[in-house]
Amino acid sequence: MSSEPSGRRSTGHAWRWALAGLIVVVALAVAVWPRGDDRTEEQHPAPVASGVSDDLRAAARLPDCPSGAVPGNGPLAGITLGCLADGRPVDLAAALAGKPALLNLWAYWCAPCARELPYLQQYAQRAGNAITVLTVHSDPDEAKALSRLRGLDVRLPGVLDADARVRTAVGAPAVLPISVLVRADGSVADVEVRAFDGVDDIANTVAGKLGVVA
Repeated sequence: MSSEPSGRRSTGHAWRWALAGLIVVVALAVAVWPRGDDRTEEQHPAPVASGVSDDLRAAARLPDCPSGAVPGNGPLAGITLGCLADGRPVDLAAALAGKPALLNLWAYWCAPCARELPYLQQYAQRAGNAITVLTVHSDPDEAKALSRLRGLDVRLPGVLDADARVRTAVGAPAVLPISVLVRADGSVADVEVRAFDGVDDIANTVAGKLGVVA
């Protein structure tokens, strides 16, 4: 049996070590290389579980929240809230873009809010598609919000604003109820720090501030 010359053995060992080193470098590059799927997940975050059961949402029978594909402007830009109907995230400014809107800030424990919400539903039915009427529950207890709306028999689209982000964005005081009148371009026409006393009060206020006649 013949033996391999020492020079050839040294060359073979060096080649194998170089190949092993190249494999390690490639593996590290693959591990740290940014992935397209990760960027997609950052742009479209999954809804955060709130602990509210599907049965409770279904019992409230709330309509879907508005949605929009065009980025919105104004002080509400960048605010994403959970829809009370299904828990999905809502880009608030995008959802309201292109149409005047009335955002009603309320909470399940607020007595004036409970008196006002049925008026808002009647106004929304009266105004039709001329304006978006959206309730904004300004308290983290989503389950009580849904139960309250069910008890009042109010079925308006609504979002959960646990940290009062909308109130902070429009510079409103820490009281409830508050109604924010938003123009179609996303700018705020007025902030009503009071409870409406009827459907005509809402209609007259909206007509004067936003030009929507209903």
